[in-house]
Amino acid sequence: MMKKFNSIILEITVAILDFLYRGQDTQRFWVLETIARAPYFAFVSVLHLKESLGLRDLPHYYLMKEHFAQTLNETEHLTEMEHRGGADRWVDRVFAYHLVLIYYWIMVVYYLVAPVSAYHLNAGIEFHATETYLNYLWDHQEDTKIAEIAVDEMNHYIELSRAMEML
Repeated sequence: MMKKFNSIILEITVAILDFLYRGQDTQRFWVLETIARAPYFAFVSVLHLKESLGLRDLPHYYLMKEHFAQTLNETEHLTEMEHRGGADRWVDRVFAYHLVLIYYWIMVVYYLVAPVSAYHLNAGIEFHATETYLNYLWDHQEDTKIAEIAVDEMNHYIELSRAMEML
């Protein structure tokens, strides 16, 4: 049931972003990268809380290390999109900053009560991000930085799939 719920939420969100950012690749990428860090911050926050309460389990340290590395990687992507002008418009910044605050707290609660479902949702987002970057590359094959980011996003998808298996 949660997988279906995740799929519906992802489809609605993608449709909204597709509508708002049609023909605005750099701004769309910047918004996506701003939002992309939130689940990893949330996962690390919950893992830290559990550790502080003595509730860590076997994959705990591995997951903390992976999610921290993912936050750094997504921050590198965000910085690249800022250099390309993705954050130049105030409306994009306001939209993304408000959305990321909401999404962060949703993911904290989701990961706390249903970590596998939280991973599933985020894996879907990373898969969509990979597709988005690959679609862009279809028309901009010379953009090697976007090609690297697309590979990173697919690696995040694989890492999240691995995390689901561990729990």
